[in-house]
Amino acid sequence: MSESELPTVAEIDAESVRLGLATSPYELHGALCGWLAGGGRDERGWLAPVFADRDLAAPAEGSPLDRLREITAAQLSDRSFEFELLLPESDAPLVERSGALFDWCRGFVGAFGLAAGQASTLSDESREALADLAKLAAAQPQEDGDEEDEEALVEIEEFVRVAALLLHGDCVLAREHRQRLN
Repeated sequence: MSESELPTVAEIDAESVRLGLATSPYELHGALCGWLAGGGRDERGWLAPVFADRDLAAPAEGSPLDRLREITAAQLSDRSFEFELLLPESDAPLVERSGALFDWCRGFVGAFGLAAGQASTLSDESREALADLAKLAAAQPQEDGDEEDEEALVEIEEFVRVAALLLHGDCVLAREHRQRLN
């Protein structure tokens, strides 16, 4: 595994089970992304504030969840837009992929709200993107689908990826830029 490649779903799932987290790897990654995009602190102890449970221990240094945080934070801040969502492989069934995407959005929206709070100064475009992510978070996967549904899911995945980058830009990168100017 390269240093910029996210840990596997199996690695994340195994550590989540070991830590007693009752969430899917997809929702967990979405929550981490939402936390970071909303301005939450990039620190090894991210689980406690993301899950609003101060008793949650920090992932061990170098563990899959620690690597997930490091790589995700680097991807979000990288200007080359290499940010990727942790989702099932493209050959997985449509119901599994869409369910994972909706889980990812659920995690993102919840943790984004915790990190950004009410005082968030979002652009109109970011507010609209967040509202769309909230709609996806409430969606349910369908058992069957056709080629058109497959294409739509790919487009929705790209929208979600860009929306996360947009929100991170509004809440984190813009703030960092303003601080550098002052």
